[in-house]
Amino acid sequence: MKIFSYMQEYDYEQLLFCQDEQSGLKAIIAIHDTTLGPALGGTRMWTYASEDDAVEDALRLAKGMTYKNAAAGLNLGGGKTVIIGDPKKDKNEEMFRAFGRYIQGLNGRYITAEDVGTTVQDMDLIHEETDYVTGISPAFGSSGNPSPVTAYGVYRGMKAAAKEGFGTDSLEGKTVAVQGVGNVAFTLCRHLHEEGANLVVTDINKEAVQRAVEEFGAKAVDPDDIYSVDCDIYAPCALGATINDETIPQLKAKVVAGAANNQLKETKHGDILHEKGIVYTPDYVINAGGVINVADELHGYNKDRAMKRVETIYDNVSRVFEISRRDNIPTYVAADRMAEERIERMRRSRSQFLQNGQHILSRRQNG
Repeated sequence: MKIFSYMQEYDYEQLLFCQDEQSGLKAIIAIHDTTLGPALGGTRMWTYASEDDAVEDALRLAKGMTYKNAAAGLNLGGGKTVIIGDPKKDKNEEMFRAFGRYIQGLNGRYITAEDVGTTVQDMDLIHEETDYVTGISPAFGSSGNPSPVTAYGVYRGMKAAAKEGFGTDSLEGKTVAVQGVGNVAFTLCRHLHEEGANLVVTDINKEAVQRAVEEFGAKAVDPDDIYSVDCDIYAPCALGATINDETIPQLKAKVVAGAANNQLKETKHGDILHEKGIVYTPDYVINAGGVINVADELHGYNKDRAMKRVETIYDNVSRVFEISRRDNIPTYVAADRMAEERIERMRRSRSQFLQNGQHILSRRQNG
């Protein structure tokens, strides 16, 4: 790929290649935008087919974090790291400590966290070399497992989506089809059950399904049948791209709201949902509870403060719907616009501040 052309087209700030021969570290740090503040985004470790694939993934994920952090109202920009390697075989202490030194060298422009293929223990090793890391062990002042917080944020966002779709944010009596009942989704099911929603669940993990059936009275269906369930809300909480050409014709839900990332297989599928009158809740807005939670660690973690901030996901989701109606655009476009408008307001504010400062300096020099 033509790296500089790509970076220029999507307005990236920085791309760093980090290697340490002794430990085998091969890391790529992408910083997309720091208008709102330091770039925050996790470290992913994956067996990429090629170095170009790794670079492309880092860049794509970094841009996604810019939008996610901006939409969440955080004073943080977007960045991401990918480490090339097998997380099951290639990890060692020296690798993550070497990586921590590279992060320290950025002097706070980039703050990392765990992601696919990395763990709390890996973050603790990075923390040996730098303070610019979140998601570390609670013993170091971290927030611990982010799943319950992410789930609560999705629950709040789902209520806002219900308000848009049904005229009330009450989920009592609503039927919610939940695809995947992992850590986040299981806690989400608990919130829904406590409010009186009816649950239909599926997962390739039969034990997880059975647990939801026993604890919440959920109805279990096969994975391929979840799309055609007669329900009010479809909640994708497993793999991405489940909104696609094959599934959309099957959907009976009025609202789509769930925890999964990259729910639309292609942007055109967001257009189709809009045309069909289905209320789609953009994933990076509704599932931002985790990043909101770890961002609070930067101020000395306070759970009550973090949870209060997660409550605002309801307002953020509602704002997306307002923009969608205002501009007659699909909600996935409205979410991007909300994030871009916030970044642009800050960019103009900083530009005006600098211009005023230069004007004052010029007057003093000429006076």
